[in-house]
Amino acid sequence: MATKLYNPFLDFKFDNKTCFLTGQELQSPDEQIQVFPVWMMRAFDLEEKPFKMLDESFLTYKQLQLPCSVSAALAFEEVERQVEQAMGQGFETVKKLDDITLFQWVSKILYGVVFNEIQVGIRQALLSGEAMNFSQALVHKFRNLHAMLQSIVVPMEFEHQNPFSIQVFPVENAPETFLYRDEINTLVFSLRMNDFAIIATLQDNGTHRIYHDEALEKVAGHTLHPIQFEEICARYFYSAYLFNRLPEYTYMETPQKVFVEPMPLNDFTLKPIFDNWVVKTYGQVLESFWKPWGYLLFEIIKNPEQPMTFITDEQNNFREKIDLKLS
Repeated sequence: MATKLYNPFLDFKFDNKTCFLTGQELQSPDEQIQVFPVWMMRAFDLEEKPFKMLDESFLTYKQLQLPCSVSAALAFEEVERQVEQAMGQGFETVKKLDDITLFQWVSKILYGVVFNEIQVGIRQALLSGEAMNFSQALVHKFRNLHAMLQSIVVPMEFEHQNPFSIQVFPVENAPETFLYRDEINTLVFSLRMNDFAIIATLQDNGTHRIYHDEALEKVAGHTLHPIQFEEICARYFYSAYLFNRLPEYTYMETPQKVFVEPMPLNDFTLKPIFDNWVVKTYGQVLESFWKPWGYLLFEIIKNPEQPMTFITDEQNNFREKIDLKLS
């Protein structure tokens, strides 16, 4: 008998009586897990803080939950234990975490936000009496994310290359720092805390790492000032917006495991994988990411040929000394 993956997008099943991951019917409304880890919410006093949804409404971090069977919850607990321990110790330990473990941890949070957004959308559609308008491109991305997240309970092998890329950076953060960002439309995620930061692009087959190779080479081996990490973050979030492919994956289900193979991103059009980089638009993204330091768009793109950067100095070497607050 082949290993079977569950697809909630076939009949758009996003209720609280079905395990979000496996499709198993739940026995009790108490079978829930938190989207954001309990240890993280407590460490940074997040439980009652507002989390803004796409429709401009707010939930608290604690209200973001997922209906989850006991067996799936135990699998998530094991991943959570490893990640909590590593993040408590800091960069060196987080860097050693297995890529798949980090992928599963990031994906649970990102998909958890998606699941809650879909539930809000379904409720609004019922109240308005109108059909829910949902982009097929997004369904495609979320379906793949959900399928790959099932690697936590189903033996799964990513063939040839990982469908995602996750970068961990050492950062000189202020002690109380907790900064989480996501963009569910482009499946990009970042987190900055303790003495490290993470950027994950979840369905790019590793292309962002190649695209930003020059900047990544400059910062390799260096501890970053927060403004340097935020610059890298801005580059990733903007390039995720420029990424113009909808990656396809084949899933081969066998009795032993599911094999996942990314399809080539190059297509018959020979169109570049990323749309053209527009300095002004990038500057607007960077202005938002640099808000704690107060840099404005006109300063950032004063020279459109060479937008403002804190990654390199005038000689194009890594910029070692930055006299700005840690934020």
